[in-house]
Formats: sequence, C-alpha cells, structure tokens
Amino acid sequence: MRERGRRRSLKARYFHILLSLADEDLHGLQIMEDVSARTQGDLHLWPGMLYGSLKQLADEGLVEETDPPDDAGAGGGRPRYYRITEEGRRALSAEVARLSSYVAVALAKNVT
Repeated sequence: MRERGRRRSLKARYFHILLSLADEDLHGLQIMEDVSARTQGDLHLWPGMLYGSLKQLADEGLVEETDPPDDAGAGGGRPRYYRITEEGRRALSAEVARLSSYVAVALAKNVT
C-alpha cells in the first residue's frame, strides 16, 4: 500500500521528459531529440506520446508551458516551450533516489 502523500514511481517517458527540462526550458522537438540521444534511441517520443505526456505532467503540476526565450527563432510556427516546476523537481529527485537505491543494491551484489 502506498503511503499517503507519497508519489508513485514515474513512467519512464515522464522521467526522461523531466530530466530533459531539469536544466533548461525546451520546446517539444528539443525534448524528443534530447531523450532519443540520451537513451541512444531506445526511447523515442513520437509527437502524440510526447504532447500527451506533457499534458499529463502539466495536469499533475510537474511541468508548465512557458514563453519562448528571446533568442528563439520564428521558424515555421510557434514552438511550445516547457519548464519543470518545483513539484516536478521534487518528483524527479524522488525518482532519481528510488532508481539509485536499486542500482546500489545491484552493485552490492556485484551485478556489473
């Protein structure tokens, strides 16, 4: 049973989206490219999955849409930029701690 107020683990795609936004605001294509590069292509966020995930993360208060930076190009449309919220940082930090504890156990068992 889950402790009251304790967040469940994050879906892998949510974790990677929050990780992409941890150090800078990004637009959707930048998030997709960052996740794909960081996972060596193992996780590809197709537009429907990405924007559905961003909506869910926004509904949970973990990300929010933000204005584009002043130096953003006008390109072929107005890209939507996102930033991680303080609640999103707490959720990301909790997930990193949870995953780290699993890695620590595996290393203690010499699973390398």
